[in-house]
Amino acid sequence: MFTGIVEEVGSLRQIQKSAKGLHITISARRVLEGSKIGDSICTSGICLTITHLASNAFEADVMAETLRCSKMQALQAGSPVNLERSLRPDTRLGGHIVSGHIDGTGVIAHMEREDNAVWLSINAPQEILRYVIKKGSIAIDGVSLTVAEVDPESFKVSIIPHTGAETTLLQQKPGDQVNLECDVIGKYVEKLLGFSSPDPSKKDSLSMDFLRENGFF
Repeated sequence: MFTGIVEEVGSLRQIQKSAKGLHITISARRVLEGSKIGDSICTSGICLTITHLASNAFEADVMAETLRCSKMQALQAGSPVNLERSLRPDTRLGGHIVSGHIDGTGVIAHMEREDNAVWLSINAPQEILRYVIKKGSIAIDGVSLTVAEVDPESFKVSIIPHTGAETTLLQQKPGDQVNLECDVIGKYVEKLLGFSSPDPSKKDSLSMDFLRENGFF
């Protein structure tokens, strides 16, 4: 598990393609401190397992399913990536609970500066937007952010100067893909409520009336 608070920006040093997956090498410094083979590193939102360690880099395997769900396939050697070590029990949870299991991708539709912050508008598919709520949390390329606005096709977040300087978010431009992970709590609530329905055809039906009937209000 992770917090969505990026520790450093690394660089994708090398990509080796297999039949359906990748073996990658990532240049890093801070996230290697205290890390060992088998540990997890959140890499632009994707949970990767360290398979080899060097003094200034680590290696990891990327399976076909990860390539299908994320923007990893679009990255090239030299691409910057957000990096975070896994959460320890004594760590402050400054962001929110992030699993590193990408729900899908979105596309940056618009970027607009407002005083010292930058607004990002992200277009996303309905299967992701269904879990995005105003003032809720979302991880964009592994960065924990608060949703400011949501409409039927997109959502907006505001990037403060510190986040802009310490992550890759403002290095991107409209039209670029981003990895998205929704707040895990909403997905579990929907799944559990679906199982309580006697009609299997209504397992995906989640409404205000359904919540009231089941004691949530």
